[in-house]
Amino acid sequence: MNKNILPTLFSLILLLFIVANYSIDKKTFQSFVSNPDLVTVNPYPDWKGTPLDENGRFSNLYIPFESSFVELLKWQTSINPQKQLKKNESRRLIVDFDSTVFHGNEDYLMWLGHATFLMRIHGKVVLVDPFLFDNAFLKRESELPFPVEKLPALDYLLLSHNHRDHLDSKSIKYLTEKNNNLKILTGLGIECIIKSWSNGHPIQEAGWYQQYSLLDSAIQITYVPSRHWSRRWIWDDNKSLWGGFFIQNEDYSIYFMGDSGNGPHFEDIKNTLGPPDYCLMGVGAFKPEWFMHQAHISPNDAIDAFNVLNGKYFIPMHFGTLDLSDEPRMEPWDILVQNKESINGALINPILGKNLLQKN
Repeated sequence: MNKNILPTLFSLILLLFIVANYSIDKKTFQSFVSNPDLVTVNPYPDWKGTPLDENGRFSNLYIPFESSFVELLKWQTSINPQKQLKKNESRRLIVDFDSTVFHGNEDYLMWLGHATFLMRIHGKVVLVDPFLFDNAFLKRESELPFPVEKLPALDYLLLSHNHRDHLDSKSIKYLTEKNNNLKILTGLGIECIIKSWSNGHPIQEAGWYQQYSLLDSAIQITYVPSRHWSRRWIWDDNKSLWGGFFIQNEDYSIYFMGDSGNGPHFEDIKNTLGPPDYCLMGVGAFKPEWFMHQAHISPNDAIDAFNVLNGKYFIPMHFGTLDLSDEPRMEPWDILVQNKESINGALINPILGKNLLQKN
């Protein structure tokens, strides 16, 4: 949401989209669900599956949404104390793309902006949460490091949840048309949204802590919890699941946080799957914190979560690309740099188009 364009049709639509979600009361779990065709890595002995509330909708594990439409209106009608700083922000994300990486055989981990990552792991090419094109409501403020036509052939497309800055229809339609052997990995309830965009490609839906069935046994991808919510239309709040991905191979592991507020699930993930080597941590769209903290983690809380995960490399994301909140574009990175001594690992500058895997 962008306060600078209020009142606009986009803002009104967004208000309608999330009004119900921000009046959810605390629910007790009524049932649990999983994909019976996938293996579950139980985080604790009495794990029953991904929880549903009394209305059959997905629920956070520990901390339900307990905000209100009044608070949403309060944010949208209040004055942003950083309005002028945001307006004067001239810095953009740095781009440094070396096209030769696509022609070799080495693994790579490349940020394309927002929550979009391109990876090659053991010869398999993976793309996460592609947002490749501007649309009527969301405009990139940092360029892609290369034209979309230069994307390598994809093996796997990972989709974390249904929000439009992560599940972009134009991007998915483009990718499924260009990649004949593509397999789509996502959360429960997403297939019904993307099936008409998927060009017939196979779709696997997972519950939390479920491993996808992959032909390449050298890679394991597990869908893991986050503290968030889901909605695309007025009537479908929390009918599809949200989460992150834990990618493992014999050499290293990558944790993609997805969208998440802070919570105990970070420690659960570490205890279940081990400390990740690379942590792709959302740090933007966090202000005002009194409103955003339930869905997006702040840079300082992301540092705490990284330390709980006991990761080796902190790679920030979800900033500098889309205008979704009150903070200036590059403020999340500034906060991380100012507090880098608090990070129990290495802070990686997420230069767009650069291979962020570290040489050991």
